[in-house]
Amino acid sequence: MMKLTRFPFLLVLLIVGTATAKQPNVVLIFADDLGYGDLSCYGATKIQTPHIDQLAEEGRKFSDAHSSSAVCTPSRYGLLTGQYPFRANDGKGIWKPTGLETPLLIDTDMLTIADVFKRQGYDTAAFGKWHLGFKEGENDWQEPLRPGPQDLGFDYYFGMPVVNSAPPYAYVENDHFYGSDPEDPLINVGRQGPGAHPLSKLPKAAGHRTPNFYKGQTKAYELFDDYEVGTKLAEKATDWIETRDEKPFFVYFAATQVHHPFTPAERFQGTSQAGLYGDFAHELDWIVGELRQSLEAIGEADNTLIIFTSDNGGMFNTGGKAAAKLGHQINGDLLGSKFGVWEGGHRVPFIAWWPGKIAAGSESDQLLSNVDLLATFAAIAGRELSAEEQQDSINLLPALVGEPEQPLRTEMVVTPNQPSHMALRKGKWMYIPARGDGGFATNIAATRLAGTPNSDIKNGKLKKSAPRAQLYDLEADVNQTTNVYSQYPEVVQQLAAELKAYQSHQK
Repeated sequence: MMKLTRFPFLLVLLIVGTATAKQPNVVLIFADDLGYGDLSCYGATKIQTPHIDQLAEEGRKFSDAHSSSAVCTPSRYGLLTGQYPFRANDGKGIWKPTGLETPLLIDTDMLTIADVFKRQGYDTAAFGKWHLGFKEGENDWQEPLRPGPQDLGFDYYFGMPVVNSAPPYAYVENDHFYGSDPEDPLINVGRQGPGAHPLSKLPKAAGHRTPNFYKGQTKAYELFDDYEVGTKLAEKATDWIETRDEKPFFVYFAATQVHHPFTPAERFQGTSQAGLYGDFAHELDWIVGELRQSLEAIGEADNTLIIFTSDNGGMFNTGGKAAAKLGHQINGDLLGSKFGVWEGGHRVPFIAWWPGKIAAGSESDQLLSNVDLLATFAAIAGRELSAEEQQDSINLLPALVGEPEQPLRTEMVVTPNQPSHMALRKGKWMYIPARGDGGFATNIAATRLAGTPNSDIKNGKLKKSAPRAQLYDLEADVNQTTNVYSQYPEVVQQLAAELKAYQSHQK
């Protein structure tokens, strides 16, 4: 794979400013389960996202951006480390969401995007969904929750330790529960065990939540309200931004929208034409507006790069199905959804906004993966990476601020829920070494609900005559309507060999 291992310092100065100028701030907004079709600037008509649309109108919108995995936890691993998630865990990979007792999944010796900035003198903070584990060996949820975000380059952390649909239903601040009582530790009593904190009542339309496993930390539980998560995270992030002084800063804001349960604050309920799913997206848009306003309040908006993207594609869960029935296409016309390796599972919105550096209203079809943010941020911060530090990441800063004549990334690996379906994208070709998408069985059935045709599928079921693997020409058929596996045996042979090299860690 072609790599741009260094970004010439002179060119950094031309983009950022003089050598004595303050380095630019960076705000990375990472939505949860937000599909390619969930923003009005990407074609949504049942959902309106004016704040995010404004970023696109004043910045650059990418049409061929991808999460490194179609699953939340491995995608976050790839984002923070610049390493494909199949390489994690001593080569065993990370494929699924973390469990409740999962230890920290990122080795504290690995370079992260937060380390890149912190080592260049930045203040760093993370807000929102973590979902990468805490502690070593097994997470028993006893304080302090270390190692954790603060051992991966973040000065400050506040957010949901796992996900908004799973216990413990409490916030973590740095390495303690928010509202922590050391005399009232968290205790695992089993699924809905004796003394487990009851869940708040939500309407059926809000979707699934995992029953609680824990008692203890009662004060922390009392401070948590499903409907106020978005508001609370926005308040914490904007307060942190507005207290910055002279040092540049990096913010990683991992939103809980639009992951189930769909619990937008009351002021957003009923504001979209896509049910609670759309209302939750409206709350996300409000959060983006709040973050930008906080930058303007301290006079730093013009010296800040904002990147907005998602951890994977949209999911046809309770809210996704309801939105689809109301005419909203969560992944646009793309085939597939979260957990699967078809485009709808990992092709995501990606918007970059940087006044005076990124051309307003511009668009790009450069291929990029979220693993590329490590090398890109290193270039922005003025840090050169060794080959070991860079891992699978490619510096895409030229694609943010300029118009490269050639693709900066020419191939990429994408991982779904099932290792058997790890796929290779090379140029216009997408090769999947098995039938189906490697996600949930319901993903194939959802093609009928979404109205996304595919030559291997009929009435939401895989045809018995479908080829044993898949090849798509994304240049001619981005919606993957036709599997051309049988028509191009030489392409299949080449890509299969290259994918095997990745799987054996030879690439």
